Order: sequence, then C-alpha cells, then structure tokens
Amino acid sequence: MKRGILIFWVILIALIVVGVGAALLSGSTPGKYDGFAQCLEERNVIFYGAFWCPHCQNTKTMFGKSAKLLPYVECSTPDGQGQTQECKDKGISNYPTWERPDGERITGERTVQELSDFSGCPLPQ
Repeated sequence: MKRGILIFWVILIALIVVGVGAALLSGSTPGKYDGFAQCLEERNVIFYGAFWCPHCQNTKTMFGKSAKLLPYVECSTPDGQGQTQECKDKGISNYPTWERPDGERITGERTVQELSDFSGCPLPQ
C-alpha cells in the first residue's frame, strides 16, 4: 500500500513539473508578429481602440501573442461611457483607428497585409 502511494505522489509531482515547464516555455516563445508589431511601434504607427470594441478585440486576436507589443492607445474611459482626452484631442471617432506620424489614418478592421501596406512594415515570412 505504501509503495502505491509513493508512486502516486511521484507521478503527480512529475506531471506538475512538466506542466509548469511547458507553460513557461510556451510563454517565452516569440509571437508570429512580434517583429511586425515592433516595427509599427518604431515607425510611430498608433492603434487607437476601445476595450469594448469587437473589431479592436479581433485585431488583437489576429496578432495573437504579439498583441502585447502593439502600439495601442485605449480610448475608452473605464466605465465604457466616454472617451479619454488624448483620443478626443486627436479626433478619434471610429475604432479601430490606425494613424501614421504624417497624420494619415485608416479605420475599421484590417488585415495584416493592409496594415503592412499602410505602415511600410514587412510581414514575417
């Protein structure tokens, strides 16, 4: 009986170690669009959006793990009822809005190819 309990605990601990290791490894691998998102930031191409906007959420989902690197500006107030002063000052009225430093803008849900064409940032191969 004691041997069975020992085997159970060894297997349980091994599964926990493997699970934690896999979680750490998958979290540290770069996202597919990391370089693209970094290029957008380097070129000062800004993504204006709102947390409640489904098109903004779709855009972030499209970027996957790389979404955390996007040059994103949240335009909604925390209660979802207003707009931040920064976005009011910029005249942002649609989400998502992408803006280049020259003031050129595109709005709505876009593909990565459209964002590449707009920004001049190359897509990963």
